[in-house]
Amino acid sequence: MVVGASAAGLAAAETLRREGYDGALTLVGEEPHTPYDRPPLSKQILSGEWSPKRLPLRPYADLDALGLDLRLGVAATGLDTAARTVRLADGVRLPYDGLIVATGVRPRRLPGAGRAHVLRTVDDAVALRDRLGPGRRLAVVGAGFLGAEAAAVARQLGARVTLIEPAPVPLAHAIGAEIGAVLARVHQQNGVELRTGVRVREITGDGVLLADGDLVGADEVLVAVGSLPNTEWLAGSGLTVGDGLVCDAYCAAAPGVYGAGDVARWHNPLFGVDMRVEHRTHAAEQGMAAARNLLRPDARKPFAPVPYFWSDQYDMKIQAYGYLRGHDEVAVVAGELAERRFVAVYRTGDRVTGALAVGMPPKAIRLWRQAIAAGAPRPTAARS
Repeated sequence: MVVGASAAGLAAAETLRREGYDGALTLVGEEPHTPYDRPPLSKQILSGEWSPKRLPLRPYADLDALGLDLRLGVAATGLDTAARTVRLADGVRLPYDGLIVATGVRPRRLPGAGRAHVLRTVDDAVALRDRLGPGRRLAVVGAGFLGAEAAAVARQLGARVTLIEPAPVPLAHAIGAEIGAVLARVHQQNGVELRTGVRVREITGDGVLLADGDLVGADEVLVAVGSLPNTEWLAGSGLTVGDGLVCDAYCAAAPGVYGAGDVARWHNPLFGVDMRVEHRTHAAEQGMAAARNLLRPDARKPFAPVPYFWSDQYDMKIQAYGYLRGHDEVAVVAGELAERRFVAVYRTGDRVTGALAVGMPPKAIRLWRQAIAAGAPRPTAARS
């Protein structure tokens, strides 16, 4: 059984079939939709460039070919690892021999945010898109990649946008203050009012009330302040939960139970740290790895990827490899920050752990992916 009709869950189901599993295979999904792609939600769907009909990851014929017992529109509400059963919201209990948990995450909320938008599902994206347009006022709380992408799209639609962030610059904790400042200037140059170093008290009927008492007036508010792993249904199961389903280097949470995608916190031996990654490419890769290890426990392999993510903001293409958080040093090794065309390399301890490129061709950063995978020390990687 795979719980989570997501990119990770679908990749797991497809891998099980591709690797020769021909038994009963159930895919459970809380949303009524078949598995679909999420990165376009804050880009092509929000802008109106795409219809939601373009989002499904596979046509119905391909899903039918997998021979799935497809349970959509019903959430998993409980897990009994001793009896090996999953309880669904409709009261049904389904047995399993092997289980992959791919239930993803949900948006964090703020006080008074009942009237605010979030951006996680296709329905969220369509609801916000229908409220944007020339002259509309949008306040975005949270200048991470999701909030920044939505702000950029809203500006292109003619909305007046205020981007609110408690840190001094956007994404400073992840990509560094200097590069965060570059992204901040891009938003300001495109007409976004950037409010940094401020905290939100609550969302009101008139906009966003800041901790200092100032009110940011808005017709619509988008809250993009991170996410929470969907692990509540695992309460009482005996599985370890801590900012996600805790898994080992093989993505195993318990005998016969594996985690994949946004919900899984696993030990990545390449970096020697536990991590939980919320990126599209990673979700599919981990879904495949979990399925292989579940299917062949005697031939398991550690899951040790170099995570990859990308972001589109205005005319900027941002690409990154590795684990950028907690870095000790960041250095620009190609291009110029002022030109918004550069490659930056991140060092943690005595090795290269990440690389980020803005406005550069893919080949400019691929060599750094190899350096990260090899655990190259900073001087050796730089000479490559």
